[in-house]
Amino acid sequence: MNTRRDFIKKAALGVSTLSLGGFVNNVNASSYSNIKGANDQIRVAVIGVNSRGRALAVNFAKQKGCVISHICDVDSRAIEKCIDAVSKVQKDKIKGEKDFRKVLEDRDVDAVIIATPDHWHAPAALMAMQAGKDVYLEKPCSYAPEEGEILIKAVDKYKRVLQMGNQRRSWPNVKEGIQALKEGVIGDVHFGKAWYTNNRPSIGIGKNVAVPDWLDWDLWQGPAPRVAFKDNYVHYNWHWFWRWGTAESLNNGTHMVDILRWGMDLEYPTMVNSIGGRYYYKDDWETPDTQVINLEYGNSKSISWEGRCCNGRTIEGSSVGSLFFGDKGSMLITGSDGYTIFDPDNKVVKEQTSKLTIDPRNLMNPAESLDALHINNFFDAIRKNEQLNSDIVSGHKSTLSMQLGNISQRVGRSLQTDAENGRIIHDREAMAYWGRDYEKGWEMKL
Repeated sequence: MNTRRDFIKKAALGVSTLSLGGFVNNVNASSYSNIKGANDQIRVAVIGVNSRGRALAVNFAKQKGCVISHICDVDSRAIEKCIDAVSKVQKDKIKGEKDFRKVLEDRDVDAVIIATPDHWHAPAALMAMQAGKDVYLEKPCSYAPEEGEILIKAVDKYKRVLQMGNQRRSWPNVKEGIQALKEGVIGDVHFGKAWYTNNRPSIGIGKNVAVPDWLDWDLWQGPAPRVAFKDNYVHYNWHWFWRWGTAESLNNGTHMVDILRWGMDLEYPTMVNSIGGRYYYKDDWETPDTQVINLEYGNSKSISWEGRCCNGRTIEGSSVGSLFFGDKGSMLITGSDGYTIFDPDNKVVKEQTSKLTIDPRNLMNPAESLDALHINNFFDAIRKNEQLNSDIVSGHKSTLSMQLGNISQRVGRSLQTDAENGRIIHDREAMAYWGRDYEKGWEMKL
């Protein structure tokens, strides 16, 4: 299939022919003559816009050469709100659509943003790539480890650009700090600690009620096995149910553990364990509200993540952070675009800060201007074949780190894992969580 996205890339590179791939019908070359600025304009559809997706839609629309063409959500109210928000920053007409599969059939869509609930991330990304679209995928990149492995293969098979939304990989001061780590500013780093804290309220005991008329509950569930609707599932509380969510460990832990992996040059662990539980309320919340995940990498390095959903006491003065411990000092990276270096006696050696205000607990849009850097890195990969700051391989490794912690939590024991691919060794019960059950007809297939 000749796609409009291929035309953009080939035009930018000065190449005349278009590549093949995907499943949508061929596009005639003559159709591009009516596209103003087709050599650099990227038309983007946004899937899942109740909260974070709406913020991303507005941010993308603000970027040069980007047009938001479609807003897609199973909540009709969310579609209207997002179209209204985006219309304030772009003049181009926006189409609203409930079923994202119809959006993928549109040959004028170059790329999609996926900001749906976690159980939708990997299946939607795969379908988009098969339709010839590039993908900006919010973290985590997958619900289960097997899905991440499939996405890695899909990127190679369909030759699409897939950027995961761990945006700190594009923040300039964070990048500077990570480079300093790699150059030995605090010596050899053997241990890293990351954390997230909040004061989340109880979600109560849900009641079986009629599905609201604004919601397509069947499509919301999508690839997940079906269950009756309750009034405390939608929209945010799904994070805390194993059927759709991946716990705070992947909701927020992925970001800061990714920074640890990046700074310490870590690939796959050799041992993982987790302790914790639902301690604070007696309600429908299934995943841990308190959790500590430890990962070992051979006999030389280890990292730990601490998550407290229901006790917001900060660490190092920040609700989120990553702290590196070396033999010549330490480095702290919190939720802001900056870093602090300490000597072995805890004296501040260097503090690099940003003037931009960031709120890590903002559910919708904690750092718009900085996130624009990640968005434009995605665009540069499409237009110029530039390297992604957060490709699917690195995204999968960071996602998998937290997924392994959740598996350890659910089976109640430590896991031995293969340093080559992160797969669990000699534990059939634990490996049962490597994949997931799908609603019939929604299985991921390359």
